Amino acid sequence: MLNFKIDSNELDKIGKFTKDEKEYRIKNLDYFNDTGFPNKKDEDWKFSDLKDIVSKNFNKLEIKIEKSEKPKINFIKDFEHNYIVIVNGELTLSDFKYEDERKIKLRSFINKDYSQKKENNPLVNLNNALSDNGYFLEIEENYKFKKVLVFYYLFTKDLNENILNSKNKIKIGKNSELHFLEYLVNDSKKNFFNNVYEDIILENSAVLKNIYLQNDKSLGYFHKYSKNRLAKGSNFTSFIFPTGLQFNKLDLEFNLEGEKIECNLQSASFLNNSEHQEIKTRINHFFPNCKSYQKVKNVLDSESKGVYQGKIFVKDVAQKTDAYQLSKAILLSERSEFDSKPELEIYADDVKCSHGSTSGSLDKDSIYYLMTRGLSKKESTKLLVNGFLNEVTESIKSNSIKNFIKNKLEEQLSNEYKKD
Repeated sequence: MLNFKIDSNELDKIGKFTKDEKEYRIKNLDYFNDTGFPNKKDEDWKFSDLKDIVSKNFNKLEIKIEKSEKPKINFIKDFEHNYIVIVNGELTLSDFKYEDERKIKLRSFINKDYSQKKENNPLVNLNNALSDNGYFLEIEENYKFKKVLVFYYLFTKDLNENILNSKNKIKIGKNSELHFLEYLVNDSKKNFFNNVYEDIILENSAVLKNIYLQNDKSLGYFHKYSKNRLAKGSNFTSFIFPTGLQFNKLDLEFNLEGEKIECNLQSASFLNNSEHQEIKTRINHFFPNCKSYQKVKNVLDSESKGVYQGKIFVKDVAQKTDAYQLSKAILLSERSEFDSKPELEIYADDVKCSHGSTSGSLDKDSIYYLMTRGLSKKESTKLLVNGFLNEVTESIKSNSIKNFIKNKLEEQLSNEYKKD
């Protein structure tokens, strides 16, 4: 049985700290040790008992990683791009050859905020205590990236029951624009836990378009808490394609801190075996005349589990809010499970807000029709699943990136539904 309490002496494995920083880390470690990994008694974790999941799959959680040779990077060849390489949470390499580098600042993240606040999410306190890696990317005002930026997140074969904690921050200046792809590649054949805190700031009229893609099957257990602060007139769009991880929880908070902000979040995933994935969102409408849109689509097979918890909060002054939220799931196995908890908390009276959730099996008549046209049952299932998920990919405007994502989904489905 894993000991859920982490001794403060473990901090010495990370590095040497000033007195204030050490006190900050010890205090956050105490906060985490008070509760340990969250379980289903916590409302935010009622569908994802992380204490039970970690206990069953880890004998230990090592903080220090034994470093070996650098991993080989298989760069994407489908489209031209800038890149940043992150290895086990550490900023390693970057290339902005298509850009004016005077407008871009990139450095390792250094936390200078030592306020000792107990967070609602204990994994944020754990991150505050143990984080030793990360990056800070800042784009100056009035600059639009010419090419997409790819973040290569690489996890090496050295990982074996390690826990990684990193902090990442992105700041997009006024009237600036960035499109980036998060591309996760895992070489580890052992269990490991990756715990990330992300802080994203969009200044007035900034535009950020983000795609998150998990590339292959792995034994990774992932948690990311992302805090997004959006200023007046900004636009945030995110496409999430998470698949292949043993456990993955994305906890996404969006604070709309001005008028005429648009926030668009869409996700499509295919889960199989015993994979467990949760997307939890909270979009806070604090000002009038803002829009938010959420669509989450899941296909679940075998003993996989999908969870969607989405909350729309509308403050009393946030009149003319337009907010939409929808989750859909297809269950291909009687052993698979999908849990949904959509919420609306509205204090303004002149708004247009809606939410919905549906789940069910594939239409048998559609499968039968395709089989009468010469397809096998597996081929028919693959075709229908692909059509269901591609509704999200079709919303991506860049044809080269859209085709890249579609090919990855097609490759995954082909591996799952090989011809009879």
